[in-house]
Amino acid sequence: MGYRVGEAAALAGVTVRTLHHYDEIGLLSPSGRTASGYRRYDGADLDRLQRILLYRELGFPLETIASVLAEPGTDAGAHLKRQRELLVAQADRIERMVAAVDRLLEARAMGNALTPEEKFEVFGGFREPEGYAEEAVRRWGATPEWQRARLPETRQEWAEAERQRKDWVRRLVALAGEGVPADSPAAGQLAEEHRAMLSAAMGECGYEMQQRIADLYADEPAQLAFLVREDEQRPGIGAYVRDAVRANAVRQRA
Repeated sequence: MGYRVGEAAALAGVTVRTLHHYDEIGLLSPSGRTASGYRRYDGADLDRLQRILLYRELGFPLETIASVLAEPGTDAGAHLKRQRELLVAQADRIERMVAAVDRLLEARAMGNALTPEEKFEVFGGFREPEGYAEEAVRRWGATPEWQRARLPETRQEWAEAERQRKDWVRRLVALAGEGVPADSPAAGQLAEEHRAMLSAAMGECGYEMQQRIADLYADEPAQLAFLVREDEQRPGIGAYVRDAVRANAVRQRA
């Protein structure tokens, strides 16, 4: 019998448009069709949809989810075990941050002074990888662009730069997670903002320099940590930024 597309969407808490998109990109094609050509989803289809949505909730881009689900010899139990491990790790990070914030609130309420280490404990998972600044200087420090760089100086400037960075990361994760093509206008806008943030950090950054930097992201996550902190990164994110930067550079030069 199976489920109509609207019924399957309602069960999963997604839109019909989402299921249509998954079908179009080959991520989830229904096992059956009615005589009139309408989609019909069976139990196995719903199991696959559940795995897709769990991976998506964990921040995996749709392209990466397709690759993960296509791994030979990986059954439903293996996927659930992997997803549980990822969720436990994510929950552990959040629990540690909540505990750190609770300690900050308690100390403030009691008027206790905190050590510098305690004040920044809440950011434990968000710190830049050790040696990142040194590595950046080694790679780019001799360039004229780096020498002309002007980093934020006041607390307000740092706060605004961090707000912009977080907003950019949020939109990046959303686009990649929804499978929006890296050569789309929305991804191109992110690429332009990426170039602007690089320019703010290292002076005027042209498309060639931007591509050289973005080319490192897929294989060297530490390089991406300048903009996307380690705990914010998701599988495939570095490659998505690289591809978006490449596509935007081609479009701008056309």
